[in-house]
Amino acid sequence: MIIERDVGIPSDDGLVLRADIFRPDDDKPAPVIMTQGPYGKGVEYKSGPYARQWEWLLTTHPDILPNSTKSYMTWETVDPELWTAWGYVCIRVDSRGSGRTPGFLDVYSPRETKDFYEAIEWAARQPWSTGKVGLLGISYYAISQWLVASLQPPHLAAIIPWEGAADYYRDKSRHGGIASIDFVDKWYKRQVLSNQHGNPRGQMDPWLKELATGPEQLSEDELAANRGDPASSFLNHPLVDEYYRGRSADWSKVTVPFLSAANLGGFGLHGRGNYEAFNRAASTKKWLEIHPGRHEEWFYLDEKMKMQRQFLDHFLKGIDNGWDQEAPVLLHLRRPFSTEFELRREPEWPLRSTRWTNIYFEASKKALAWQFPIQQSSIAFEALGEPLTFMSAPPSEETEITGPLAAKLFISSSTSDADFFVTLQAFSPDGREVDFPGSIDPRTPLAQGWLRASHRKLDTKLTLPYRPYHTHDEIQPLEPGKMYELDIEIWPTQIILPAGFRISLQIGGKDFERPLPHDAPTGEWVARGSGPWLHNHPEDRPADVFGGTTTIYTGGATGSFLLLPVIARH
Repeated sequence: MIIERDVGIPSDDGLVLRADIFRPDDDKPAPVIMTQGPYGKGVEYKSGPYARQWEWLLTTHPDILPNSTKSYMTWETVDPELWTAWGYVCIRVDSRGSGRTPGFLDVYSPRETKDFYEAIEWAARQPWSTGKVGLLGISYYAISQWLVASLQPPHLAAIIPWEGAADYYRDKSRHGGIASIDFVDKWYKRQVLSNQHGNPRGQMDPWLKELATGPEQLSEDELAANRGDPASSFLNHPLVDEYYRGRSADWSKVTVPFLSAANLGGFGLHGRGNYEAFNRAASTKKWLEIHPGRHEEWFYLDEKMKMQRQFLDHFLKGIDNGWDQEAPVLLHLRRPFSTEFELRREPEWPLRSTRWTNIYFEASKKALAWQFPIQQSSIAFEALGEPLTFMSAPPSEETEITGPLAAKLFISSSTSDADFFVTLQAFSPDGREVDFPGSIDPRTPLAQGWLRASHRKLDTKLTLPYRPYHTHDEIQPLEPGKMYELDIEIWPTQIILPAGFRISLQIGGKDFERPLPHDAPTGEWVARGSGPWLHNHPEDRPADVFGGTTTIYTGGATGSFLLLPVIARH
């Protein structure tokens, strides 16, 4: 392949973005696959800050990426060796303020998205380009796809957002209105600021033999003045406003063909936006792929790369390869304690065969009951103490639960507010929990949802029975001791449970966490079931407000329930 490094791409305000370009070694124009982001076009996957993830990938899948030396790879982007051999130009752009590109670093900002638009249109005009540009990348490089697609670049022909948020408020920053700052603060410092343009301690670009953060070296004060602060922004913007709207997809304007890939264990970042896109985007050519596993793992598996190539060949090269006949939903099925995931094709999401089923909370027994409990009862818990767990009886037949979920709770609090963390779990007859490796956490439960009670106001136009949609446009404090009705969105799941397996829903006032393993390393973050998406910032959750006593009411006129997407067995 032909490699050009540090190529300048002009933006409309005069700033020059820096890009690495990989082209097929021939004279034929080719379609383009592009990414733009802050992780560094010159930060090597295998030897940079992602070396541990690289080692895991090769150890777990020693035969991954056949026919490639894997010598040109960066985090969460395509392998240019393979894609140039398949007839594509691959372009990696350092976003404004990161890597070799100067400017103010402001992640997911409208300015960054406008730069992406300019880069797409620049690539389409080059002599080595056919004029068709596609986007393919993981996480950040998926989120940026939804944002730039909302601007409708004329030469953007198709996108594959792999596990990326799309609603900056609901999918990432404030789940249910509760700030998730711990992750963004650590992520920003480790993965973004380490690659800020002008950082003299940046990674060495092994291909340029220079700093991946550019020749310019800035002082700490200069670096700080040249970047945004997302963690502080989350705190300073508790409600949906222009800050979040400017960093979120506009589904009415996403008209490009897309293949949206969601992670079944991506609670907190790598799931909700992919489902919302499939159901709400204006595009008439859209597909939803749903898979398990780590967020960087399935992207590189041979079967999934063949899928990516077939999709892009169809829309970027015009090849009649049957993709237009592919089912709209490609769903991988999970069974307890199994590493085999059967692919099942479906015509829509949620599935047509869904039997929406209420299972009721019964406070007096801490049970989930299939029959409505006539007798009213209540149970209280300390919000910052041990959570409540409601367990079902063991079903006598195999049960498939696939799709979005929701919980309706009748509650009161001893304070003016309360946070609710709900977690769906399942257990075998001998008591083993059914969990799976998720996008980041190695033991991810079946589903999770969140809601701050003062954010209970629903958008009546967008709310669906199985997907409550909260406006997050005003705070409605609780009157201590007064009962309120809450509708809680729970992110989608998929599981086929054999007869005898029970489900449970844990309800608490803090993040779901399993006990710390006895051999956990000291001084290190250890995944305990919620991954890094924790909600523990004291300014957002002062103990005098969110450390009260919470009461849940069940049965009778206060029939709290969990809505399950039970799939009719054929």
